[in-house]
Amino acid sequence: MIPIVTERLILKPLQIDDYESWFNGFSNRYPAQTPYDEGKLDMSICTADWFANLVGKHNRLRETDDILILAIFDKNHNHIGMIDVATLARTNMAWGELGYFIHNQLWRQGFAFEALSALMTYLAGNAGFHRIEAHVALENYASQNLLKKLGFSFETVRKGFMLENNKWTDKAVFYRNLN
Repeated sequence: MIPIVTERLILKPLQIDDYESWFNGFSNRYPAQTPYDEGKLDMSICTADWFANLVGKHNRLRETDDILILAIFDKNHNHIGMIDVATLARTNMAWGELGYFIHNQLWRQGFAFEALSALMTYLAGNAGFHRIEAHVALENYASQNLLKKLGFSFETVRKGFMLENNKWTDKAVFYRNLN
């Protein structure tokens, strides 16, 4: 059941009272550390009202089974990052796509592995997915290695698969069957 609790982390949908922690997590980011890191973001539009609308949107997406979006907090309620699973198909496939990020000021502390491990356990027993995919930049070896450590397998490279910066980019596809 949600929230998902680990030794150091709590994964849960954002709530209105998470605003300050969420805002601080983004505001304390370092400049971009890799080509796959957005780095410090302009948070000027991210008012409490804007955040309330974001929380409502996340709730609607979860209720319609479009995407499960969870915030990652430490036990002191510091915002660590976000994790999501988008529903790709539910008919004769139970197929989802995984996305995740950890704020760059918190990298290399094992938070992504801990959060994703707990999420995979949760998904296997509660969300009705059979297959989870992750689509990763070809040169993003850190993310690819993380997925392998989590039991994902490389499947293929999808050419011109995702639009990024007005350019269709190739993605490495990793998958994990949950049952």
